[in-house]
Formats: sequence, C-alpha cells, structure tokens
Amino acid sequence: MNIFLNELKAHRKSLIIWCIGIIFFVVSDMAKYAGLSTSGQSLNELLAGMPKSLQAIMGTGNFDLSTAIGYFGMLTIYLYLMATVHAAMLGANIISKEERDKTAEFLFVKPVSRSKIIFPKLLAALVNIVIFNIITWVSSFYMVKIFSKGESVSSDIASIMAAIFILQILFLVIGSAIAAVSKNPKRAVSISTGILLITYILSIVIDLNENIEYMKYLSPFKYFESKNVMFGGGLDPVFVVLSLVMIGVLTMGTFVFYNKRDLNL
Repeated sequence: MNIFLNELKAHRKSLIIWCIGIIFFVVSDMAKYAGLSTSGQSLNELLAGMPKSLQAIMGTGNFDLSTAIGYFGMLTIYLYLMATVHAAMLGANIISKEERDKTAEFLFVKPVSRSKIIFPKLLAALVNIVIFNIITWVSSFYMVKIFSKGESVSSDIASIMAAIFILQILFLVIGSAIAAVSKNPKRAVSISTGILLITYILSIVIDLNENIEYMKYLSPFKYFESKNVMFGGGLDPVFVVLSLVMIGVLTMGTFVFYNKRDLNL
C-alpha cells in the first residue's frame, strides 16, 4: 500500500500538468469551432481540396466539419496521441525510475518480492490513466455539448473515450515491458515513445497506400479510428480482443523479465 500511495504522490504533479494540457487543448480547439461554424461547409470544401497526405496527417477523415461532433472527430487523433504518449512515458518511468534515481537498492532490500513491488506500481499507473481519461471525457463532452445544438453526442464521445482507454493501457504496458527488458533505464522512455511514433506514422502511411492495408494490425492507431468508432458502429471486437491479448502478454512480460533481470543498483 505504501508503494502504491508513494507512486501516486510521485506522479501527482505530472498528472496535473497533463490534465491541464488536455483541458486546454479541448477547450481552445472546440472554441475555434464557434468561429468556423458559420462557414462550416466552405471549410469542408477547403479540406477536401487538400492533398490526401495532408488530410491523413491532419486526421480530417470523412468528418462533416460543419457539425460539432464532426469537428471533434477531427481532433480525436490528437487526443489519441496525447493520451498514449502520457501512458507510454508513465509505464516506462514507473518501472525504471528506481534505477535511474538510484533508489533501487533501498527498495529491493525490503522483504518483499519484485512482483509485489511491480504490482502496486502498475496499479498506481492505472489510476493515473483512469483520472486522465475521465478528465478528457468530461472536458470533451462539455465542450462538444455546448456547440452541438441539441444533437446527441454522449454515445459517440463515450465510444471514443473507451477506445482511448484501451490504447492508454496498451501503451502503458508497452512502456513497462520495455523498461523491464532494457538494461539502460534512461533509454526506456525514449524507446517507448519511439515505438509509439513509428506506429502512428505507419497508420498515416497505410491511409495513403491501400495496398498495405494488411499492415494495420501492426499499428494500434488503426485499431480504433475515430471515423469508424463514432460513425461506423463502435469498437471493432476483433481489435478489442487483439488489444486485450497484447495487454495480457505485455503485462506478463513486465513481471517475468523484471524478475529475471540484473538491476543496476
């Protein structure tokens, strides 16, 4: 319990900063919709005339930007990125920071197994992710609701937040597994974020080239594309199951590899 509470306290400041950042992003970008809503159709035409590559990077998809929920759909790729970067960094840091900060010797001389130390750390990370997701959910729902003109948006936003939550957990355990395997704790965060950026770039490349559509299984960002989640029937069960399997394997890998590795005390 002490480890769990200490981890919550250690990451409290970081969580507050990330939550303020996500609130600012949602509020400021949805506020821009107020100025664009009167000319939404012209904005649709403008984006339609852009190169496909730029549309893929911006995440415009097939959204109707004349509606609040459509405009929000365009923003979701940035919510995905912010949420997963936070999760990947958290997963890597929460495992590797003991060696990085030279506190591992103090922690691991206590009469508890490594597994009993890792578990409350991951649990604390999960709590951080839940709080981050709830803050994102509330701020998104509130801002979209303001401009939705009575249109029902709760189910679409709930589906997006469920998708974000799954991706958060997936990249959390990717970060923790890398930290458990890596011999250099200082590199765990950079490797985790590097993998995240590679998979994101891959998702853009797939959008630009339909011939490599089969590679979508290699990029978690293709699992829950907002245009499919919001307007295509919700979460794809195949990708949900695949994500859960990966989460289970990576979580197990975190425990197994960290229990076997030699620590840099």
